[in-house]
Amino acid sequence: MKKSRKIFINNLITYGIVVLAFIVCQLAVSGSIDGFKMSRSLKGQLIPICAWVVMAVSLNLTVGISGELSLGHAGFMSIGAFSGIIVSTWLVSAFQLENETLRLIIAMVAGGAFTAAAGVLIGIPVLRLRGDYLAIVTLAFGEIIRNVLNTLYFSVEGAKLHVAFNNPSLPGKMIFNGPAGATGVDKISTFVMGFVLVMFTLFVVLNLINSRTGRAIMASRDNRIAAESMGVNVTKYKMIAFVTSAALAGMAGALYGLNFSSLTAVKFKFDTSIQVLVFVVLGGIGSIRGSVIAATLLTVLPEVLREFGDYRMLAYAIVLIVVMLATNSPAVMNLLTSVRTAGRKNKDKEKEKEGEAA
Repeated sequence: MKKSRKIFINNLITYGIVVLAFIVCQLAVSGSIDGFKMSRSLKGQLIPICAWVVMAVSLNLTVGISGELSLGHAGFMSIGAFSGIIVSTWLVSAFQLENETLRLIIAMVAGGAFTAAAGVLIGIPVLRLRGDYLAIVTLAFGEIIRNVLNTLYFSVEGAKLHVAFNNPSLPGKMIFNGPAGATGVDKISTFVMGFVLVMFTLFVVLNLINSRTGRAIMASRDNRIAAESMGVNVTKYKMIAFVTSAALAGMAGALYGLNFSSLTAVKFKFDTSIQVLVFVVLGGIGSIRGSVIAATLLTVLPEVLREFGDYRMLAYAIVLIVVMLATNSPAVMNLLTSVRTAGRKNKDKEKEKEGEAA
């Protein structure tokens, strides 16, 4: 009972942070906060921040909760991004669906579904591997997806969807043009829908972690042999975590892709997977709340440092190194532990005094 109450409070704090951040951003965008006006560049970062938060939380489900190092998360994001763009354009051509919110929801669901299917296909052979071998294979998967996308061409003609390899001569309106990527995309992503996706991701991941399935996943991570001896199907539970992570990354990709008028596969290189992994590591492996905070701060930080001009990325790298050293320093960890212990002792003393006074 005490443990479940602690879990509930921790989850409530995580949801509260996200809701508070959303309210503050909405007030800042509308100009309701005196003395603070959000810059145009920072406004443009709101939707990508939501996408990166979902990416970080979903990757943490694989890396932190399941204990598998994946370096191909950008590949899942790209599948979701381009499938979302294609579905959104096809809905307009086939059904004249002009409701942008409904189109965005359908595009995100489709992006998640296609990416989940890809996650199953990749997960069946990949999850039999462990450690560095798994990281290498997922890295190769991300690069394969990017190169395959560079050879694909999609066009729409009424309700018909045409697809070809290395053949740009397709009838109808071109949606995806190989190396040139998707052009003429309707920008239908909104910050509100980004917030809804973040909350949905937190709901799915936090409930999964605290469920019987989540405990089986963490048992497989901590001791595979012991888990198997207790009858836990390790491959099955790791597949659940992997596919769920892929589906959420695909939904984030659809939100991200429909925020730009043009998008190419080059955007989803190996660097993107490493960027998301940095969010997870700096936020704390296994810490969902940490992933949310790290993804937000590290996405905003380059914009904040823009005044440094040419030295902006150098300052960004220095901040990353300092934060990583601090979070992995035993001295810092001991200091935080001592602060928490002192706070608990003070609370206990206050309760004792209140009891004596009563």
